[in-house]
Amino acid sequence: PMSEPQDLTPAVDVLRRQLVSPRPSERSAAARTLFGLSSRHPRSVAKCNEELEGLVSDANRAVATLAISTLLRTTSSSSSENIDRLLRRISTFLLDIEEDEHRVAVVRSLRRLCLACPGRHRIIVGFLANFLREEGGYEFKRSIVDAVVSLMRRVPETTDSTLMHLCEFIEDCEYAELSARILALLGEVGPSTRVPGQYIRYVYNRVILDNNILRAAAVSALGRFGARCPSLRGSVLALLRRSLTDEDDEARDRAAVAVALLERAEGSHPYVPPRDDHDDDDDYVPPDEFPEDRAADDDPANVALAGKMPVNFDTLERSLRALMETPGAMEDASTPLTFDSLPEVDECVGAAADLLDVGMGMATGEGDARIAFDGHPAIHADEWSKRKKETSDPAAAVRAIPELAALGKVFRSSRPVPLTESETEYVVLCVKHVLEDGMTSILQFSVENTIEDIRLEDVTVGVDPTDSVEGNSSSAPSNLYDVVGEVASESIPFGSKGYCFAVIKRNAELNLEASTFTCELRFKTVQVELDTGEDTGADPIEEEYPLEDLEVAPSDYVARTAVPDFRRAWE
Repeated sequence: PMSEPQDLTPAVDVLRRQLVSPRPSERSAAARTLFGLSSRHPRSVAKCNEELEGLVSDANRAVATLAISTLLRTTSSSSSENIDRLLRRISTFLLDIEEDEHRVAVVRSLRRLCLACPGRHRIIVGFLANFLREEGGYEFKRSIVDAVVSLMRRVPETTDSTLMHLCEFIEDCEYAELSARILALLGEVGPSTRVPGQYIRYVYNRVILDNNILRAAAVSALGRFGARCPSLRGSVLALLRRSLTDEDDEARDRAAVAVALLERAEGSHPYVPPRDDHDDDDDYVPPDEFPEDRAADDDPANVALAGKMPVNFDTLERSLRALMETPGAMEDASTPLTFDSLPEVDECVGAAADLLDVGMGMATGEGDARIAFDGHPAIHADEWSKRKKETSDPAAAVRAIPELAALGKVFRSSRPVPLTESETEYVVLCVKHVLEDGMTSILQFSVENTIEDIRLEDVTVGVDPTDSVEGNSSSAPSNLYDVVGEVASESIPFGSKGYCFAVIKRNAELNLEASTFTCELRFKTVQVELDTGEDTGADPIEEEYPLEDLEVAPSDYVARTAVPDFRRAWE
C-alpha cells in the first residue's frame, strides 16, 4: 500500500496477463489483488480496464463482481461516456444474477463512484432507484436504500430526488422494516426540503393501506411534519384526527399525543399566512422576504415531536448503566434526573462500525467463506446489530469499590494499554480513568495469571512518576503527579483476571504535560496443587515483576461527546 505507482508497474503487468488466463483460479486471484490495489492506486490499475471489462461476463460471478467493483473505482476519473457505458453493463449484470451477495457488492461500489464523481449523482441515484422496483431480496433492497440515503447525506443536492424515489418505493414495498425506516427518514428530512407538502400524500397512504406497524410509523412522521412546518399544521391535524379511532393501540396513542401537542402549539404559536391582497397596503412584504416556514425553538410541538436528543441511545444506555452502578446515586429521589446529571461516557465507535461503512463482503461458495474487501473481513447485519448492542462499561470495576466510587464520577476512560506482552506469564493491561474534577485519576490494572500451579495474592502495581518522557523534547516535572492511594487485588487464581488500582492526583499549580510512570507488579505467589487447586502448604513468596512504562498525556483528559445538531450547538 505504501509503494510508489512506478514501483507497481511490473506487478500490474503480470496481473494484467493473469486476467486473461484460461485458469479460473488465476483470474480470480488477479481480480481480487487488483481490487485491493485499486483503493490506493486507481490510476495504476486503470491500464487493466480492458481486460477487466472482459471479466464482467465471466461465468464465475465472484470474479465478475470483483471486476465490476474494480472498474467502478478506476473509472472515477474517466469521461462521462465511460461511466454511462459501464452503467449499462452493470444493469445487464444485475438483471442476470440472482444472488444478493454479488448485487450488494456492486451497489456499494456504485456508492463509492457517486462520492468520487458528485456531478453524476443524479444519474447514479436514478440508476439505483430503478432497481428498487426490480425483483430482489431484502439484503439487496436494503443495500440500495442505505446507499441512496448515504449519498443524500453526503451530497445534499440529491435530497429531493432521493426522497421522491423512496416515496415511490414504499408504495409497493414488501418489506415492512424498510418502509418503516423510510417513513422515519421522511419525517426527519422531509420538513426541511423546499416543498415539504409533496411528501405528506405518500406518508398518509401508509396510514390507510398498511399494517399496524407502518401506520404507527406514518403517524409519527406526520406529527414531525406538523411540528416543524407551521403552514402544514392544519392539514396534518385533519389527517391525524382520523387515526384517533385506529384499532391499533400504538398508532392511536401516537396520534393522540401528536394531536394534543399540535393543538397546543397552534394556540401558543399560531401560523399567520402571508397576505395575497397587498393593494394600498404599506405593510406589504414581498414573497422573497417571507419568514421561513419553520417552527420556533420554544414551540411545544417542535420540542416534543421533532427535537433531537443530546446523545444517541447507545450512549444514553451506557450513561444510565453507569449511574445505576454508582453507589448512592439512586437513593436521593428528590434530585431530578436530567441529561446533565448523567455520568459522561465516551462515544462507542467499534471496529464493526468501520467495517459496516467501508467493508464489503460477499459469499464465494456454499460455506461461510468471505472475500475481504478493502482489507476488512465481511460482516453481516445481524453480527453488526449484536456488536452494537454490547454496552460494556470500562468504569464498572471502579464503581464496584466504595472507596474509589466516593472519589467522584468518572469523566473519561481510556482504551486498555498493554504493559506486558500477551504471551508472558502475567498479562497486565491498564485503563486510565479521569474523574470529574480533572485533578484525580484512577489507574485500573487488569492482571491475568497464566501459571497453572501458582495463585497470586495481595497484587498491586507500584507506579512512580519519572522526570521526563522518552522521545519528548519537553520534560514533565516529577512532582506533577502524586500517588495518593492503592487498592490491591486479594487473590488471582490460574486463568483468572483480577483488578488492582492506583490513585494519582495532579498538581494544579503546574502545567499539564505528558508524564511517564514506571510500573512494577508486586505480589505474593502461593503454590497450589494442579488437580485440586488447594494450597501445598508452602510459605508465600513475595515477588516483583517489571512492567512497561505508562504514559499519561493531556489527551487522556479529553472526552469524545456527541453533537447531534452541530448547527444549533455552533449558534
